[in-house]
Amino acid sequence: MRIGVIGTGRIGTLHARTLSRHREIGSLILTDADPARAQALAHRLGETAAPGVDEIFTWGVDAVVITTATPAHAELIGRAARSGLPVFCEKPIALDLPGTLQALAEVETAGTILQMGFQRRFDAGYAGAREAVRAGRLGRLHTVRAMTCDQSPPPAEWLPLSGGLFRDTLIHDFDVLRWVTGREAAEVYATGSDGGLPLFREAGDVGTGAVLLTLDDGTLATATATRLNGAGYDVRMELAGERDTVVVGLDDRTPLASTEPTGPPPADKPWTGFLERFGPAYEAELNAFVDVIRGERPNPCDGHEALQALRIAEACEVSRRERRPVPLTDIPNRPRPSDG
Repeated sequence: MRIGVIGTGRIGTLHARTLSRHREIGSLILTDADPARAQALAHRLGETAAPGVDEIFTWGVDAVVITTATPAHAELIGRAARSGLPVFCEKPIALDLPGTLQALAEVETAGTILQMGFQRRFDAGYAGAREAVRAGRLGRLHTVRAMTCDQSPPPAEWLPLSGGLFRDTLIHDFDVLRWVTGREAAEVYATGSDGGLPLFREAGDVGTGAVLLTLDDGTLATATATRLNGAGYDVRMELAGERDTVVVGLDDRTPLASTEPTGPPPADKPWTGFLERFGPAYEAELNAFVDVIRGERPNPCDGHEALQALRIAEACEVSRRERRPVPLTDIPNRPRPSDG
């Protein structure tokens, strides 16, 4: 099996390494907007570098992995679909609903595979929480709390391209909230703060955000995020039910310090970023993609799952801008027919 990897930045490098050592993968073709970067990675892995994206589709591959900057995702998904190729794509499909819906329409028309990169679905902690909820161990859920705290902000020049805190960061929490609970968001109320570093204001973004979500069964959930959490990278989810409460992301590397006299000591080596914290999950989702290509398992996270997470993020942006609750019924949920 030959895989084309488009994009060799941080996450593209991680995925290329995973695929290069997979027993079912014969070879990789790597390309990047910076050809020298792709060439260097190909040399380290003993793989082939292509001068551009066109060669990925003309040299002959069996599937494509897309890890480029987000603005290129939708066009590349459509091109792969028209070429009849399975695709793994990092989230999101696009930064807006029209682009997302159009890409999904192309995949549906072609009848091809699109697996999205929401790696938390492959994390042991989130999988354990999902099992606890689905088995009824917690009883009726009454409260869910999700959070994502980056230790340091991304480069200032990248922020205007990111889609904002809700579409870029909290979208992971929105996806895994649906996946763990099995419920849909019915309404959101969101707010954000651009206090702190001026780079957030300059990008028209917020550095901290908070969302109150009402799920379709009445369960209340909160999701908060910040791009500057000096203690370390902190990603958690708490699920409280009438019988029991569980927490995801609480271990000896969680960047927390208790003020209680008998509380646990602070972490000696707190998590510093998402690649470190979710390394095993990233590998597992790529292994799953290979299994999907081979017809050995169903798609664990298709494009429609990504659409639902983006719809929540879009509702949050409307809510923050207009300072009101926004029902999810206000956000489009259906791909339009393909023009081609």
